[in-house]
Amino acid sequence: MNESSNAQPPVNARKIALFLPSLRGGGAEKVTVNLAKGFLEKGFQVDIVLAKAEGPYLKQVPEGVRVVDLGTGRVFKAMRPLIAYLRTERPWALISGISHANVTAILARLAAMSPTRLLVVEHCTLSSAQADAVSVRARTMHLFMRMLYPLVDRVIAVSRGVADDLVQTLGLAKKKVEVIYNPIIDADLLARSQEPVDHPWFQTGSLPVILSVGRLEYPKDFATLLRSFAIIRQSIPCRCVILGEGPDRAQIERLAEELGVKDDLWMPGFVDNPYAYMSKARVQVLSSHWEGLPTVLVEASACGTPILATDCPSGPREIIRNGENGQLVPVGDEKSMAVALTDVLTGQRKSKSSALSRFELSASASHYLKVLENG
Repeated sequence: MNESSNAQPPVNARKIALFLPSLRGGGAEKVTVNLAKGFLEKGFQVDIVLAKAEGPYLKQVPEGVRVVDLGTGRVFKAMRPLIAYLRTERPWALISGISHANVTAILARLAAMSPTRLLVVEHCTLSSAQADAVSVRARTMHLFMRMLYPLVDRVIAVSRGVADDLVQTLGLAKKKVEVIYNPIIDADLLARSQEPVDHPWFQTGSLPVILSVGRLEYPKDFATLLRSFAIIRQSIPCRCVILGEGPDRAQIERLAEELGVKDDLWMPGFVDNPYAYMSKARVQVLSSHWEGLPTVLVEASACGTPILATDCPSGPREIIRNGENGQLVPVGDEKSMAVALTDVLTGQRKSKSSALSRFELSASASHYLKVLENG
């Protein structure tokens, strides 16, 4: 039977589904949880659909948001249950947030012959990521993206830099790409930033803390941060804290020992409330080779903490007004980073930037809804 002749509406006009591999600790996962909260507050039914329901952000899913576990583990294997989900649940919109999940989402919608609107989100500059991805799998994924991304309703880029890169790298039409800044700031973030941190380094009167937050892997370039920290410690007593987990932990710890800074470095792994640490740190540092839109810079700025970042592609330049609410330094340049950090550590703590409204949860959710409604 043709669905258009069915007495029931073609889709559930009040349901939005968000698709990811899992809710392991990462920027895209955090953004998805925040976006779910934003849609929920605007009166929508929200499903977070996961290839496998695992990861620390599961605990942060708002009450009222349903978690759908496809139970497959690997994303590509989730295609068949995702097809079944689209046919039975019939959400108005499906939003997918990571490249390989995006490909699966596009193929699933095609196979389901679903009228569900589909947005795919890109969180990083593909050209930078692909320059270091030489595997057959990575090249195949790039080919799939070039073929399939034109079939979605809109590709969402989390910064202008990501949008420009998508147009150039995948050959997408500019009208196909929409820039929507990530939903980052809400009342909950600000309230949680005031919670105590049960560690002596964050108590009143302790040495200044240089904080960095991110997955422990190559793109974040924590090596440059540690080398900069080693330079600074020769003249300024301070400490360094890195929040996050990932495959490069042992490598980072070895480098800290080689540089003689391991006793002043603390790496507690993933923490449920990084904002409490941010609000008490002297500076938040992003040392990345590349990004899309570095959420941690916005979060730290909202907490009133000075921010410093590499001028990497892309995102930091769209957040930091150099010299006003933070500083930009060249990628991979520990000496320039050390000079900038010294300036922050010996200067006065600045207040948060006033240009943060574009990163508020409600503004981002409203922008997504506008794109969905207008096609």
